[in-house]
Amino acid sequence: MIEQVFTMSTNNDKVMEKVLFDENIHYLHMVFNKNEGTPEHFTNGNVYMTVVRGTLSLTLADQEAHVYPRGTLLTIPFKTKMIAENKHDEVLELIVVKAPAPKA
Repeated sequence: MIEQVFTMSTNNDKVMEKVLFDENIHYLHMVFNKNEGTPEHFTNGNVYMTVVRGTLSLTLADQEAHVYPRGTLLTIPFKTKMIAENKHDEVLELIVVKAPAPKA
């Protein structure tokens, strides 16, 4: 078998799973229910975030939270302060890619 296969959770429970972490890319899958999300943190690489379902409330730097519906792809620069949250009733599902992969 030439390809490698990775799986992600498929339920609605909160998850922040590292699907693929190697020297080239970090690929994460996140699911948040209402009032769940990431802690405030600074990005450790270039972040590409896709809203797969639900509505994302995203606070970057010192801005007010902006709201993004499913189907939105966002780019977030290295070393940006951020909080990603679900403030809505529908489950929020995100795919987060960091490329190139952050160095330890």
